Amino acid sequence: MDTLNVTYLLDVEPGSEFSRADEVAAEQTVEVPRSAICDAFVANEILGVVEQVVEAPEGGFLATIAYPVETTAADPAQLLNVVFGNSSLHADIQCVDIELPASLLTSMGGPQFGISGIRKAVGVYDRPLTCTAIKPMGLSPEALADLLGVFARAGIDVIKDDHGLADHKFCPFEQRVSACLAAIERVADETGHHATYVPNLIGTPKTIFHQLGVAQDRGVRAVMVSPMLVGLPTFWELCHERASVPVLAHPAFGGAQRMAPATLFGKIFRLCGADAVIFVSFASRFSPSEQSCRDLARGLVAPWSGLEPSMPVPAGGIRLDNVASVLDFYGRDTMLLIGGNLQIDPMNISERTLAFTQQVRGHFAA
Repeated sequence: MDTLNVTYLLDVEPGSEFSRADEVAAEQTVEVPRSAICDAFVANEILGVVEQVVEAPEGGFLATIAYPVETTAADPAQLLNVVFGNSSLHADIQCVDIELPASLLTSMGGPQFGISGIRKAVGVYDRPLTCTAIKPMGLSPEALADLLGVFARAGIDVIKDDHGLADHKFCPFEQRVSACLAAIERVADETGHHATYVPNLIGTPKTIFHQLGVAQDRGVRAVMVSPMLVGLPTFWELCHERASVPVLAHPAFGGAQRMAPATLFGKIFRLCGADAVIFVSFASRFSPSEQSCRDLARGLVAPWSGLEPSMPVPAGGIRLDNVASVLDFYGRDTMLLIGGNLQIDPMNISERTLAFTQQVRGHFAA
């Protein structure tokens, strides 16, 4: 019987770890006490099984539970429900890892384009990619397009909407897409450098699917979505049934859970189809550990039963003076995102952006 294995960190007193793990196994499948199970099929083919409970190095206990694949119905929403549905409501449980069998990985699909598709869309194959965001919220489509032009002239590869840009009255989505694509073409005509503009899709499923259609019809080469804001099953459908271009995943609202970043961003986002995943890195205004970042990035690119790798996009307030250390840490197959630090001196945005692009282009050129 195929199973998916989920590991939880249990914050419980010594001596209660096995009984707590057994409760989780039931909670995530049958949701009744063992004494209530009278059907042999339910007991043998549906109920989760505790495989292992060990002490965690950081305290607490790591419990690995095997769930039959059939419980997921091969459905993205039900998969998440089995992995961490009811148990996410318990304060003493954190989901820290998942391992899926090949059959479930195949049905989920993973990235449609992956790192190679991102590189093809951008047209850069031999070095890390540079990325920034147009912001702040409140600027008009024309003002954002002007800023995009500054970034493009300085050689940025990928210029995305900030995740806070929606279909605002002061900055309508369709006007913003048109203005930014026109700016891309103007710079390409002037310089020969054809940057990739990535609009942010946000709203109800109906809204984001409409925005995707508009963006693709107008010729964008990639889009961005925040899976935790729009819903992971909706994100899965967008990636696998709607999008004809690579999809970048933004981590917004990803902290509103008790799931380890390496699991959520490094595995589940990839599983649901993200071709590139933005995440907060060390050397930023956030404070993840290097080990957490290493585990996350490894989850995005490691071989996984034939799934395409997702491109790591470290972000979160990385500064120009940290570019070298971040690139050494993540390697060539990285899209390095620096946002606000390029705008910290409004009179020298172009110069700071040029310093960024030159540093990245030259880092591995030896």
